[in-house]
Amino acid sequence: MAKRDFYEVLGVSRNASDEDLKKAYRRMAMKYHPDRNPDNKEAEEKFKEAKEAYDVLTDARKRAAYDQFGHAGLDPSAGAGAGGFSAGAGNFSDIFGDIFGDIFGGGGGGGGRGGGRGGAHRGADLRYNVELSLEEAVFGTTVKIKVPTWTSCAECGGNGAKKGTKPTACNTCGGHGQVRMQQGFFSIQQTCPRCNGRGEIIAEPCAKCHGEGRIQDQKTLSAKIPAGVDTGDRIRLSGEGEPGSHGAPGGDLYVQIGVRDHPIFEREGSDLHCDVPVNFVTAALGGELDVPTLDGRVRLKIPAETQSGKVFRLRSKGVKSVRGGGVGDLLCRVVVETPVNLTSVQKDLLRQFETSMQNGKNNPQSKGWMDKVRNFFDEMKF
Repeated sequence: MAKRDFYEVLGVSRNASDEDLKKAYRRMAMKYHPDRNPDNKEAEEKFKEAKEAYDVLTDARKRAAYDQFGHAGLDPSAGAGAGGFSAGAGNFSDIFGDIFGDIFGGGGGGGGRGGGRGGAHRGADLRYNVELSLEEAVFGTTVKIKVPTWTSCAECGGNGAKKGTKPTACNTCGGHGQVRMQQGFFSIQQTCPRCNGRGEIIAEPCAKCHGEGRIQDQKTLSAKIPAGVDTGDRIRLSGEGEPGSHGAPGGDLYVQIGVRDHPIFEREGSDLHCDVPVNFVTAALGGELDVPTLDGRVRLKIPAETQSGKVFRLRSKGVKSVRGGGVGDLLCRVVVETPVNLTSVQKDLLRQFETSMQNGKNNPQSKGWMDKVRNFFDEMKF
């Protein structure tokens, strides 16, 4: 008959503490103990079942093996095999323990304090969003940013224990932070479930840092933003993220770039775009306009008969990308502006001007479009 799950036998969750296990076993023992249930075979079996479950789950190494492999992890005959390997299982498992130790979180033989401990964890990476003007993104700048950090707790001196006390070595792993599990020929090391890899137990935590040995603070950094960055780019500041625990290296800080909209320019890669309003007289007769660039003003010549939508390219007046390559261009798109708020005199002049226009010769695009419209309706006739 298959054995029941030990956690189910005691009626506890899989993350139950030793105290939870003790309470659960005490209830089961009082209910099914043979002295309370004479000549009751069913009660006797349940008592034995609860005793076995309690013995396994309160032993850190057995519990770790059971959590990993179930009842098979507790079978001492699993490593015997055929051909008499059981006699040499000790040496054989040590060989495989050395091979697989690093894969499963261990370090060979454990060494001294902290050598194979799993309590040291690299700090988390952090992201800081910074918003720049277009000019700052194009020419580069330096920004001051504040990021969270941890400093050693002055109350406990960084050891996490209440003032006047100190941490003690974990008696489950012997202070190594790792426990060894035996599964057949394989010997696997895992983080100690009692001390979580620290190798020591803090019986009375420091009230200020709650046993962490460190308190949260802030630090100010100067981040240099290189010229040519754009929205979506990010800069990595190595080791400036969240500090690691117990001497582990810190994470990285990623500065995420965002560029604000500009009132004149739009950026597309290394090029800049802008609209240039032109009155219809200048567009018709030609002229010159002052056009802004990030380097200052330039004079743009508008040829006669320039149409709305015409694009003029100003070479090397764009952006040099942070990824390299040449400087982009500034592309100026002409927008012919229709006059507004006309006086009666101006309106009369425009009507006279319209009368003077020779249809087709002065407005070739309009004539061409009207011809296409006329052909379209002609083809629709039945």
